[in-house]
Formats: sequence, C-alpha cells, structure tokens
Amino acid sequence: MTLFKRNPFGHILWVKKWLIRILGFISHGRYRNFNNLQIEGSEIIRQLPNNNVLFISNHQTYFADVAAMLHVFNAALKGRDDNIKNIGYIWNPKLNIYYVAAGETMRSGFLPKVFAYTGSISIDRTWRSAGKNVNRQVKMSDITNISKALDDGWVITFPQGTTTPFKPIRRGTAHIIKTYKPTVIPIVIDGFRRSFDKKGLMIKKRNVLQSMVIKPPMEIDYENESIQDIVTKIEYAIEQHPSFLKVISVEEYAKQEAELNKKREFWNL
Repeated sequence: MTLFKRNPFGHILWVKKWLIRILGFISHGRYRNFNNLQIEGSEIIRQLPNNNVLFISNHQTYFADVAAMLHVFNAALKGRDDNIKNIGYIWNPKLNIYYVAAGETMRSGFLPKVFAYTGSISIDRTWRSAGKNVNRQVKMSDITNISKALDDGWVITFPQGTTTPFKPIRRGTAHIIKTYKPTVIPIVIDGFRRSFDKKGLMIKKRNVLQSMVIKPPMEIDYENESIQDIVTKIEYAIEQHPSFLKVISVEEYAKQEAELNKKREFWNL
C-alpha cells in the first residue's frame, strides 16, 4: 500500500516527510532570522541527476550543517535562487537525500534518533569512539548502506569525520568515490561554528553571517587516479588543504575584521 511505502532503509516515507516538514519549519529561522545564510551555487543543484550524487563538505557542527543543506537543496529544487525565502518549499521535500553520520552520535538521545529517521546513514567510525582514539576494521555493512543510499538518491558526507578544521581527509570517502563513481559536488560552509554550539542545536551567537558555497561537480578520473590523488582533490575542493592555513599579522587580522564588518553592515546584521 502507498500509505506504507518505504525507502531502502525501511523508513516509512510519509512519516519521514512529516518529520522533515516539522523540523524544517522549526529550524528555518535559524538561517533567516537569528542569523543570515548567504548561498552561492543553487543552480547547480537543479542540474543534478536524481541519484548517485555525493556531496562532500567541511564540517562545523553535528546537525546544523546538514539541516542547512536540506533547506538549501529543497529550496533550489523549488526554483529559489541562492535563498531559502518562503518556507513553502519544505512542504514537498526531496525524500531520497541521505547523510553520513557517526552511529554513536545518532544513538545518543531521543532527538538524534528522530533526526536519524530523516535520512541518516549511521556508521561506526574506525578511528574514534566514545571520545577516544581507536583502530578497528571498517564494517562492510556501513559501505553497503552508503552504496544503497547512492543507488536511491543523494548522499551528504563530511570526509574529515570531525568538526575540527583542517583535519586529514578520511581515505574511505576516496574509496567510495573510486568504487561507485558518483557525481561529486563539493560544498564549503562557514559561520556555523560561530552561530551554534558544537551539536548545532543551541544558538550560541546571533547576527552571524553564515555562508554555503556549492561548487560545480569535481572532475575525477575514476579509473586512473589513485586514492591519494582523490584525497588531495577533496582537500582542495572543500578548502581544507594545509595550504589554506595562513599565519597572518595583527595588522592583517584587523584589516580582515574591518572588511567583515563592512559585509555585516551591507547585510544589515
């Protein structure tokens, strides 16, 4: 029966739709009222195929980053150009969008479990568990679930596996790209770390200029490029390569802060 139609992970689609609607209405003001989300590249979203698309991004909070992307993607698909005005776009959301998240995070309470139903692909991290460094084997079921999600639609992943900036790219993302040959869309976000707490649930500071830049598909030679080649490309694409780290003088910092204040005044922040 249509009423009980499910996605490949067994989630009932009408339940998922209503959860996205409710959470979308609740979270919309976090990017429109308390803070301002500046978007670039919405037109790229409308040009993508319906499945086998992998979004890669730097990571700043557990949940606010993904929520913002779901807003931006659905708004773009409903014809919005670089804005999320008029929340009506969330009434009929794209239901085959998934995101990779640490299993321990998504099992950590009632609210994360609710979030998980909206599209989480929960994986067990091989390098970190319960706040401690570990070294364990990749679970094949995790890889299978990512493959299943790509077959069905779009997948968002954070290849650094942490909200700490300029950490190394996890090679698993490069393996997925080389194996499943998805269309890879880089996204660069900023301002979320200043706006929200680490979990992305509490507003830490208001009137922060958040930004999300959606870049064109990466050019990848799936057959001939090595895993390390792809890792390096990812570092540059999401602007997390060490070359983006700069040591600046106090004078240069003051200059950048003055330019940022001008932007805030322009956006009436």
